[in-house]
Amino acid sequence: MRYNHCVLYDSIIHLKNTVAEGMTQGSIAVQLTQKVTKTTKTGKPYLELTFADAQDNMTIKVWDNEYWHAACMALQEGMGISVTANWTSGQYGMEAKELEYRPLTPEEEDTLLSGGAELVALQAEAWENILQLINSMQDPRLRALSQALVGTHEQRFRRAAAARNMHHARRGGLAEHTAGVMRAADSICSAYPQVNRDLVLAGALFHDCGKMWETGCAEHGFGVEYSDMGELLGHISVGIEVVNKLWQTICTAEQRAEWKALTPPTEQVRLHLLHLIASHHGTLEFGSPVVPKTPEALILHHADNIDAKMEMFRSAYETSPALSPTIRQRKFGLTGNAVTPLPTYTPEA
Repeated sequence: MRYNHCVLYDSIIHLKNTVAEGMTQGSIAVQLTQKVTKTTKTGKPYLELTFADAQDNMTIKVWDNEYWHAACMALQEGMGISVTANWTSGQYGMEAKELEYRPLTPEEEDTLLSGGAELVALQAEAWENILQLINSMQDPRLRALSQALVGTHEQRFRRAAAARNMHHARRGGLAEHTAGVMRAADSICSAYPQVNRDLVLAGALFHDCGKMWETGCAEHGFGVEYSDMGELLGHISVGIEVVNKLWQTICTAEQRAEWKALTPPTEQVRLHLLHLIASHHGTLEFGSPVVPKTPEALILHHADNIDAKMEMFRSAYETSPALSPTIRQRKFGLTGNAVTPLPTYTPEA
């Protein structure tokens, strides 16, 4: 082993932030999510390795004339490894020199997959928020449909990412984002009591549920998987199909008879929920087949956008290069550089 004493980084974000300040020597536990053999424009072969942990990912290039190339060729996608190297940042992004690795122990793999105590607590709280808001719904049809979703697809939902790159692009990110949208939507509804709160909350729960197939993660992996359903239909279309299938499940003959006298009519409830899913991107050019045409649909669109942008700000403060002590480089999706927010005023004791 070439490295006797070096820094142990607890996350890819920690490593990236340290490397931004100059070359560093250290080890990090990651999962190999992708290994691709490529060639340069001049025909020079190289490996492109993508590593991930619970919160971020990074890609490095390994050239065929580097002595660690042969060892990297033996790596298999899905392996959990501890990578030790001299880390720096160059024209291709993160670079690793004199790279060595070893397989993780089963205990280390479990720790890596869980993401650590802080992330576990954050995602557990998000799921509890979702369940609490579902239980607060007064409309028995929307409550039953929502409970059917989390009861049928809990594990798939809780491990999916909310996106590949833009926001909450990590294992468990879908539940974090959904909880954030539901909380934001609930707060907006409290300011406008004339809107249908139950419908808005159900729309927030279901708006991205199709991402369980579009940006789902493997049971024991961080890599965002591709599926024919997600690729051919997209999460909006899949979400509409999920609602319709679950609706058929809960609408037994007994329930239809029980709900027949309810106002608004049951079929109208289903139709309006489908509209919220279909219109939540807000505009046709951003992928929605229709624009928001009800107050509830408009609230969902903006709650979705607010939560996504708040996560982009959080990520920018944590990972974007510093342009000054108070300014971080713009993260894609934001309209400008991220400036440190004004602290909340604290009265003197």
